[in-house]
Amino acid sequence: MIPHLLLQTLLVPALASVIIYLTGLKIGRKAGLIASGALLYTTALLFIAAVSVYHGERLVEGYTWVPEVLISMVPQLRCCVPFALLADGLSIPVALIINIICTALSFYSLHYVEHRAEILYGEEGEQAERLYYNRFFWLYLLFPIGFMGICFSTNLILIYLFIELLVIPLYFIMSFLGYIERFRVAFMCFLWGVVGGMFVLFGSLLVYTQIGTFEVSKLGLLVGNPFVFWIALLIMLGLFTKMAIFPLHVWMPWVHAEHPTCIAGLLAVYANIGAYVIVRVLIIPLHTDPQFIVFGIPIMAAALVTMVYGSLLTLAQTDVKRFAACSTISQISYSVIGLFALTMYSVEGGMFYFMSHILGKAILFSTAGILVYVTGTRDMNEMGGLASKMPITALLWLFGALILSALPPLSGFAAEWVLFTGVFTFGVAHIPVGLILAILSISAVLLTIVYTFASAKKIFFGPLKPELAHNDKIKDPPLTMSIPLLILALISLILGLYPKPLLDLLHTVLYVLI
Repeated sequence: MIPHLLLQTLLVPALASVIIYLTGLKIGRKAGLIASGALLYTTALLFIAAVSVYHGERLVEGYTWVPEVLISMVPQLRCCVPFALLADGLSIPVALIINIICTALSFYSLHYVEHRAEILYGEEGEQAERLYYNRFFWLYLLFPIGFMGICFSTNLILIYLFIELLVIPLYFIMSFLGYIERFRVAFMCFLWGVVGGMFVLFGSLLVYTQIGTFEVSKLGLLVGNPFVFWIALLIMLGLFTKMAIFPLHVWMPWVHAEHPTCIAGLLAVYANIGAYVIVRVLIIPLHTDPQFIVFGIPIMAAALVTMVYGSLLTLAQTDVKRFAACSTISQISYSVIGLFALTMYSVEGGMFYFMSHILGKAILFSTAGILVYVTGTRDMNEMGGLASKMPITALLWLFGALILSALPPLSGFAAEWVLFTGVFTFGVAHIPVGLILAILSISAVLLTIVYTFASAKKIFFGPLKPELAHNDKIKDPPLTMSIPLLILALISLILGLYPKPLLDLLHTVLYVLI
């Protein structure tokens, strides 16, 4: 096994980020290639790790970051000393899929950011364009660092710190390269992110007061503790704020609509990764505690409301970026309803759906970015008939629609099959409320099918607008933008046709829910 494999997934992007930052304008457009190359390397590392874990290994790397002399002087520091990274059947597939998305969108960004910087800073000269191009890529690399830290950390405080690290690139990239109201909306994103993170921190500190450690592996000691209700409530409030669960969703349409579309897929990951944290720090250790179980039906009901509300909100959109943003509100809730049914299959399906959703949303958001990049408009009513001039882009949108609508043969279908198997198992055991929730939630899938394919018809089919027909610039984007998205679609197809390896990995950890 490669030495310090998991640590490298944090340090290699960090080193690449520092190199891009320090070399400044000297490297010019090479900044994007350095970032993309670093992420290709870490993706290869994660694939190797995934193969090892699939064959029964459990990768644990432990490090100490506080000198023993200092600990002897201040014994209270001992709780903060462990810096351990764990790759198991739950963390490794999540990390691998996320890192693949980060890599794909890094290549996609090569042309998109150049185009965006030219629009915003072209009047200031080429040097200003290169400056912001450089800034984007060293900030961009903070995303995979944060995501990998969340996936592999075994300590609640480290998970919190990595969650909060993600707020930094979201704020600055939106401020530098966003749209009309980018400064105000960037501050909104920052504020909501910090507030959500504070709830997670408060819950983590309450954990420490009860069991004297922040280690995730020790959270099972909380079962039966009278503070379980409050610990779970605080952590869930923080994560649901970031996941845009109704009524904590109000920031999502604004933030998604204003940021540069090249990071839209990563913002979807940012919102969805709370599902992984819930499973790791709450469901696995506390699924037998009555104080935690009591959250199940109320949260499933809130998720159902969010599904329907998000779908109706999406149907009302004509702005292609807001369309994709509002659909995220609805789609996240499918994972949530699976997680809080608290059956093995529902949680496995919820995690599978989370991974499928971020693949589909990365494709859909990025395709929306291509449309804005090529046509210069965000209004879907000003589009129409674009499939004749942009066939690859139309195909990508249809791939995204198929994934999110859970239609075969892509991954959304397999994920929802497993998810709703578990949800209906819960429903039969909790008649009538549980069964009503299960039936209504699977019925909500119809709304997703309606809004994804109705938008495809509006944008790509029907008569071509005259002003678009005579515009020679209306064509498929450079291959560096389309090929990465086609690779994501291929991965979704593989997971849809052969989900067994992914489900086997998840089962090695989630079998405890039987």
